[in-house]
Amino acid sequence: MSIVSAPTAPSARPAPQASQGAPLRGVRVLDLTRLLPGPVCTQHLADLGAEVIKIEDTGAGDYAAAPVRALVNRNKLGLRLDLKQPAGLAVLQRLVREADVLVEGFRPGVMARLGAGYEALAALNPRLVYVSLTGYGQTGPMRDAAGHDLNYAGWTGVAEQIGQPGQPPALSNLPVADLLGGTMTAVMGLLAALFDAQRSGLGRHVDIAVADGLLAHAVLPMAAVNSRGATQPPGQGKLTGALPCYALYTAACGGHLAVAALERKFWDLFCLQLGRPDLQGQHQPASAAECEVVRAEVQALIGAQTLAWWTERLAEVDCCVTPILKLEQALALPHFAARGMVLPMAGGGRQLACPVRMTGFEFELRHPAPAPGEHTEALLAAAGYSAAEREALRAQGAVA
Repeated sequence: MSIVSAPTAPSARPAPQASQGAPLRGVRVLDLTRLLPGPVCTQHLADLGAEVIKIEDTGAGDYAAAPVRALVNRNKLGLRLDLKQPAGLAVLQRLVREADVLVEGFRPGVMARLGAGYEALAALNPRLVYVSLTGYGQTGPMRDAAGHDLNYAGWTGVAEQIGQPGQPPALSNLPVADLLGGTMTAVMGLLAALFDAQRSGLGRHVDIAVADGLLAHAVLPMAAVNSRGATQPPGQGKLTGALPCYALYTAACGGHLAVAALERKFWDLFCLQLGRPDLQGQHQPASAAECEVVRAEVQALIGAQTLAWWTERLAEVDCCVTPILKLEQALALPHFAARGMVLPMAGGGRQLACPVRMTGFEFELRHPAPAPGEHTEALLAAAGYSAAEREALRAQGAVA
């Protein structure tokens, strides 16, 4: 099904409808990925209406921790397939003929050795968008190297920019390389190729490297390299703590206040709340020594009260100064409730909703993350396999 029609003149464009349906409805995605970057990528597609089939092997499958698996595989269907068996490969080939997108996250060459590389599958379906999501890409000296989020952040110079002065780079529980460099870059490349495939009838092999994606977004460190020949160490840049107007301060209770008053008007308002209008002229002090003096004075004032006290005092003051919350506190904010960003999960717990809002579309939680192979039977039947053929495939261990 085509998701893009030929361009029309602005005057001929139809008016938006109250309900136009999910923007990726009719798009079928075969998801062979595991763990985090790939599954989050395909969940975004599923949340926007695509039919995503999560294909796992008949052994370990996707070995992500159960709580993570439940959060990044909703709205998908589950199929278990052994691609090392000819019968299992044949099932994938049949599914590919009716698919729009395939996303895989194996090391370079693995899918080709299984008989499921881009060239082989594109021969069956020329409009297929085939996404290979790896750490270092399909080419280059590091293409076969193993890696995780911290490795990619290290190689790209990003980890060195995260942390405090004189301390080792900080570790984050938000894997920025996996999600920014991998997930979001893959979504971007995939949708661009899918858009073109609907116009041209020809798919593409989309080569996404997590390290490339992260490096491409290191904009501010790169600006420093261009302007001064090297990055600024943590704590010495405008956004890493050099300025007292853009820093973290500790309240009396041990909580932290985020002061992000980069613009003078915000700093002036904040100083009034501190009861120190005399500090307004110290928005961006000329020297590091002066910055430290102002920082110490602001810290002394903030440290005299609790975070709750400051949060209440600043609640109606639009000066870009806010509390640093824990996630469980953020989930309780009325703002995110009003945005519909926090949803209950079947069996308990909560999950985060699709962050994309658009006219004519309302995010729908169609079903929770599938158990491994939960929909194997139904998917095989829909693909035209008879009951006897399905039983034979199971007896061979080609599916589960």
